Amino acid sequence: MLIRFLLWTLPFFCSILTTNARVIRVDIQSRTPVLNGKAFGAAGPYERLIGKVYFAVKPENNHNRLIADLDKAPRNANGEVEFSSDVYLLRPVSTGRGNGTALVEISNRGGKGMVSFFNRAAGFRNPEAEADFGDGFLMQQGFTLVWIGWQYDVPDAEFNLKLLAPVATDAGKTITGLARTDFNVTERTFFTSLGHRGQKAQPVAEPDSPDNVMTVRSSVLGERTVIPRSEWGFGQLEAGTVKPDPTSVYLKSGYEPGKLYEVVWRVANPVVAGLGLAAVRDFVSYLKYETSDPKVARAIGFGISQSGRFLRHFLYEGFNADEQGRKVFDGVNNHVGGAGMGTFNHRFAEPSRDGTPFYTLFFPVDVFPFTDNDQTDAETGKTDGLLKRARAEGVEPKLFHTYTSYEYYGRVASLLHTSPDGSRDAALPDPVRIYFFAGSQHFPTPNLPDKKARVTNPALTHQPTPNDLRYGMRALLLALNNWITTGANPPASRYPRIDKGTLVAAESVKFPAIPGVKHPTSMRQTYRVEYGPDYAAKKIISFQPPKVGRPYVAKVPQVDADGNEQDGLRMPEIAVPLGTYTGWNPRNPATGAPDQLVDFFGSYFPFAKTEADQKAANDPRRPISARYKNQEDYVRQVEKAAQTLVSGGYLLPQDLPALRKRAEQHWAWHME
Repeated sequence: MLIRFLLWTLPFFCSILTTNARVIRVDIQSRTPVLNGKAFGAAGPYERLIGKVYFAVKPENNHNRLIADLDKAPRNANGEVEFSSDVYLLRPVSTGRGNGTALVEISNRGGKGMVSFFNRAAGFRNPEAEADFGDGFLMQQGFTLVWIGWQYDVPDAEFNLKLLAPVATDAGKTITGLARTDFNVTERTFFTSLGHRGQKAQPVAEPDSPDNVMTVRSSVLGERTVIPRSEWGFGQLEAGTVKPDPTSVYLKSGYEPGKLYEVVWRVANPVVAGLGLAAVRDFVSYLKYETSDPKVARAIGFGISQSGRFLRHFLYEGFNADEQGRKVFDGVNNHVGGAGMGTFNHRFAEPSRDGTPFYTLFFPVDVFPFTDNDQTDAETGKTDGLLKRARAEGVEPKLFHTYTSYEYYGRVASLLHTSPDGSRDAALPDPVRIYFFAGSQHFPTPNLPDKKARVTNPALTHQPTPNDLRYGMRALLLALNNWITTGANPPASRYPRIDKGTLVAAESVKFPAIPGVKHPTSMRQTYRVEYGPDYAAKKIISFQPPKVGRPYVAKVPQVDADGNEQDGLRMPEIAVPLGTYTGWNPRNPATGAPDQLVDFFGSYFPFAKTEADQKAANDPRRPISARYKNQEDYVRQVEKAAQTLVSGGYLLPQDLPALRKRAEQHWAWHME
């Protein structure tokens, strides 16, 4: 075993002596067979490798100059900044039997999602059981699966992927600044973390500083009311007792559901967070150019949500060229990242911060530019584009944007493909495709709801949408890999457009008058925001909260008479519907702010079974009995719709049996 370990790691160590790779050492701490050596088709058995990667970068290199505060980080004797990351790989034991492509998932908050996503498997952080690998799709295709830690504030937990980066100082003196959080609650509570979505918070540096402020308001643009300092503090409040905690904040009277709270506090010792971008860049470059084992000729970057935004940010700031100017990712798939980027590379960055309809507002997430080609904001006069730097350096990747209905309502997805004022469609560059999955939500919940419980999530007003887009994503992944491997063009883009009348203002959506259901009057907006005089040049946010200007114009898809979106990729269950699928779900009135939307969820409204049921419910949509003769007729129509998608390259033939079974289950659920 030791001999085998050394043989595999030898190329890593030899590269230190013969190249300029910025990976200086790879320590593989664990190497084990996957499922006791089970063969995955032609790719054969897989193995799992877990370890750490050590890096060193020169701040003076042109490809590192955009990393915030890198020039203020400690250096080694060679004038380089050192840092390290956790690494996790699943790869064919015989790399020659793989397909030559590294599929690199940008870890979402330390986790791993692509195996459960593409393999339709159970979620995991360390896959070991048969269920963790699902149907083995990614392994059957021969991908080398790669995860590299890039986020410094990931909680300490087994198999979480983390970046270990240095702290910046001002010539040895402590750097201080301001941090901000905002939040709302669904039930009265007395304290909450200063961090976001379970990630580590930046601790308060000066608990008594006058810069520490808490405010409350009732709406996104509502007037802030300052809460007296005597009424709140840093710590955890339980049963009237305060437990000191520099990463939590309490309110003596308790946080009220439906209100929007915001806290600004003084922080110190900023981590050089932008090194996470360099870690991904340099390790992928290393796999492609500096080692022959694993044998990798190409790389695809894949990211879900936060991770999709990371990839957009990665491309925008020029990280798809390594320190020697070589292309890093050949293909990129931004999945459900919308038109956003992230708080990944500025002083006191908190990479977990995102953007939702009713909180995490005004962070540098959904910011100009939005489109891949250059665009001009007529109000500010700025001209820029996502791929501007990559194009200038000749490292433009093949790029897929894939997303759901939720991103139109919760992540301003329309700005991906329109002008900033929403008046016209934007042209797509040749190496870009956009695929919109109609009637879907941010994270698939493909199982039909419990008829007795209906709405099991107390934050929701309606049951979530069961549309399963993952079958389509499997086909698109292979299309992207084929594009970068053979040059074969992928399927045509599918998304709503202004010139077709399928992308409209929210108030123009012709949603049917389903009893008890109201199309939302509020949705996520993004604004022109000013972060302070040093933000553009030095990536320092000095305005907390920032100054907010006029919004950009976001639009949403138009719907048909059933309330299902007209354009985009309509999976078979949408093309042959048994109900209405949306990308929005209002907050449960019991949780406050019922006019606001819940993060990430869509809604599902089944059709009535018979005409009598339809009339009794006063439902304007045709009943199931008027659409299909029986189960056989329904399943036949689903199969026809699925075959059409197969012909277009949007589904795989091998998934047709599973889609037929799914159709039979849907019919039984609706008609039992």
